Amino acid sequence: MPLVLCPDCSHELSTAAIACPNCGLPVNAPVVARNVVVAPREDSFPPWGIALIALGGILVLLVAFLIFRQSNDDANSNLSVNVNTRRPANERATTTVPSTAPQGVSVPPPSAPAQTTTVPGTTTSVPNPPPADKGSVTINAKVTTANGSPRAASGTKFYLLDKDVESILSEARVEPIEGNSLTASLGLAAVFPDRYGDFQRAAMRAIGNHVKYSGTTSAAGNTGLKGVEPNSYYLFAISRVGRGFALWNSPVSVIPGDNVMNLSPQAITEIPDPNG
Repeated sequence: MPLVLCPDCSHELSTAAIACPNCGLPVNAPVVARNVVVAPREDSFPPWGIALIALGGILVLLVAFLIFRQSNDDANSNLSVNVNTRRPANERATTTVPSTAPQGVSVPPPSAPAQTTTVPGTTTSVPNPPPADKGSVTINAKVTTANGSPRAASGTKFYLLDKDVESILSEARVEPIEGNSLTASLGLAAVFPDRYGDFQRAAMRAIGNHVKYSGTTSAAGNTGLKGVEPNSYYLFAISRVGRGFALWNSPVSVIPGDNVMNLSPQAITEIPDPNG
């Protein structure tokens, strides 16, 4: 039979031994199983009661927390109000006097007495409009008949030339009608265009190269020229009146703005018909 050592005294003992023969230490003691039956106590607390108690405790804690929190909020609000309403030490105290007006009626603050100030007028001179860049010319023309009575030079074309007529015709080498000057030749051609048509066409062609502005008079003998460049010009016109003519050839000046030229009545030069 195999032997083992005792765990207490190290004495050899048989594996079938129940206890050590030397020290009596139980080695292979048989295990006896016991069934313990615990009978329920008649005075034990039911589980649902424990649940109710726990729920009640939670409710009490929640109510206490809410009350504590509200108390802290009120304290903080009072502290904030006290801090905000605290005046600086150097600020002047203001006393509010209760109003004697009925409730709901606002009383305006007392106003200071009105002050009247007399301001003297400012004297300014009448401004002058700036000068225009261009000029306008109004021409009033009349002719004098053989009996000396003036009448409007209607239907007459007036020109503003950059040179006088005789210089223009001379430079253009327009030959006058035989036995006449250049201006007299213009009159003859105006009264007898069928006889002196060649001279008239040559003369008007030369004059046309020097025309700057032109206008024809109305029945009242008036004409207007707009947008005229301020400068010196020669006023030229020739008008046929019956068997005669009236001729204008005068230097004029145009300034910015309005220019009115009231021409003296021009005498009519009568031309006898050589052919009767």
